[in-house]
Amino acid sequence: MRIVAVVFLVSLLSACAGMGEWSSSYPNAKKDPRLANAPRVDLNKESVSSLTEPSASLWLRIRDGFELPNLDSPLVIQQTGWLAARPDYVHRSLARSSRYLFYIVEEVKQRGMPTELALLPFVESAFNPEAKSVAKAMGIWQFMPATGKDFKLTQNVFRDERRDVLQSTSAALDYLQRLYTQFGDWQLALAAYNWGEGNMARAIRNNQAKKLPTDYLSLKMPNETRNYVPKLMAYRNIISDPSAYGITLPPLENHPYFVAIDITRDIDVEVAAQLSELSLQEFRNLNPSFNKPVILGAANQQMLLPFGHAELFQSNLATYDKPLASWTAVAIPKNETPEQLATRLGVDVAMLREINGIPKGMRIRAGSTVLIPKNPDKVGDIPEHLAENAQLNLEKAAAAAKRANSNAAASQASSKTAAKTASKTTSKTTTQTTTKASTKTSHTTTNPSNSSQKKVAIEPKTASTQHKPSSTNLVKSDKNSGN
Repeated sequence: MRIVAVVFLVSLLSACAGMGEWSSSYPNAKKDPRLANAPRVDLNKESVSSLTEPSASLWLRIRDGFELPNLDSPLVIQQTGWLAARPDYVHRSLARSSRYLFYIVEEVKQRGMPTELALLPFVESAFNPEAKSVAKAMGIWQFMPATGKDFKLTQNVFRDERRDVLQSTSAALDYLQRLYTQFGDWQLALAAYNWGEGNMARAIRNNQAKKLPTDYLSLKMPNETRNYVPKLMAYRNIISDPSAYGITLPPLENHPYFVAIDITRDIDVEVAAQLSELSLQEFRNLNPSFNKPVILGAANQQMLLPFGHAELFQSNLATYDKPLASWTAVAIPKNETPEQLATRLGVDVAMLREINGIPKGMRIRAGSTVLIPKNPDKVGDIPEHLAENAQLNLEKAAAAAKRANSNAAASQASSKTAAKTASKTTSKTTTQTTTKASTKTSHTTTNPSNSSQKKVAIEPKTASTQHKPSSTNLVKSDKNSGN
């Protein structure tokens, strides 16, 4: 099977107009005041079709979509000044954004949202797709693990869709729309995106209880959230008038930067980059969600490639005669150390640790999935159930050994207790039975009224049929540690 390309093309308007003698110097144009503000076109030099074409600059299109109300706060001036004083930082962020902005603006416009929201990744991550916060938020939109799960962003061994450009953008805009519906105000929705909707709702209720205003500037909130919307407004100021702040915007054309290619077979990241004629870093810039050196066909994934490189990929793929993937995955049925697993699978333990991110002193828990080199004789791809659900759960080897010893000791103690209880029960039962039997025998042989009856001695019952309780293993249950 081949990897099938799905290419999103943009149509460009290219109408031609007759040039004749027409020009913007038509004499009535100066006499009719209604024409004073009309667009002027010199037909000897340009076509009237340029008046109806989409803007050639994405920056102009972004400016045209600005709709958020101004925030009257000195924090906006402060944040704008902070950016203006750091042009190198701003230029790096702008350069990174050029890969993603067209797609984000398209999504924002299709939803009828203000285009300021397309600038939010500047605030969240400076458009760094590998950005990771101390709180473990990921990607250009900085999704927390729990919020990512709420919006169906896969987080497993092979990929983290919080870093996926397409998936995370869709989830972020879904979230912002939900917050806007909840709070009825974009500034409050943005604050809730940063602080959490529960915190924002409580802050509003607190002000309502005190009969205080509930707008963004009136609510009590952490400094990070207090500065959040001013930071976005600062970027809007820079984009609106970059020269006023000593910033030069990089050229950004109003058409897609990348195309999406469906993956139907496992393929190594390095092979995909090679066939696309991209550096590994540039490939990862567009495809930061892949956690491992292989992209899985069974996971219904896509990879993004710059426009011209998608055609190179298809052309090179047609003549590529080597294996596409050199990795496979296995599920671990029992707790094992990396050394034990490497020996069992016949792979190098150092490689096993590195490729799966297993630190020394850690043990792999049962049910985990690990990546290993693919046997050249096997041509199958990684199955769907592993591609979609793979997790790697680790624990400290010392803790595992301690727990194993504790479980063994508990089991041994339980066995001893059960045996001791059984012994006591047997002894007690035997003694009681013997005493009763002896008493009954004595009564039979000495009762005067039965002297004429046949005297029968009653033998005591044995304890051979006494139930012996079985021992129970006391095994502690541990929660699986997340990936």
